[in-house]
Amino acid sequence: MQGKTVRESMVTLSHVMQPHDANPAGNIHGGVIMKMIDNAAGVVAFRHARSNVVTASIERLDFLYPVHIGNLVTMVASLNRVGRSSMEIGVRVVSENMITGEVHHTASAYLTFVALDEQGKPRPVPPLILENDEERRRHENARRRTEQRALEKSEQLKSR
Repeated sequence: MQGKTVRESMVTLSHVMQPHDANPAGNIHGGVIMKMIDNAAGVVAFRHARSNVVTASIERLDFLYPVHIGNLVTMVASLNRVGRSSMEIGVRVVSENMITGEVHHTASAYLTFVALDEQGKPRPVPPLILENDEERRRHENARRRTEQRALEKSEQLKSR
């Protein structure tokens, strides 16, 4: 199977936040941002695997800055690491006040997706070709997170 670069599946999605996305105070619901994060990561995973994909996990998600009605929210999502059938995608969320031009890093998250075949079973995905130091750094950090998750999962199974 021929490898693919990070650039080949990377995606930037933007959306202007509307009143139906917000609570009565005008702050955008966290769940709306979470859905946008999952959607952006899903596009990356689908483009890389060229098959159906499902969300397996979402790493810790912290909201760093509030988003308001009328803000332009942009998701930048790209692959960090791939396994046999799984893919870790990083998503960075920024919000822009389109009147003032003020931009804020709103949230970041790491999601793991699994590629599925026609029977709904995990299927292999192409290897990831890393082209620069930033991609190699992100890949190494993702490797460490994968190892940590495996260790935590093992400890949870032992404690049952």
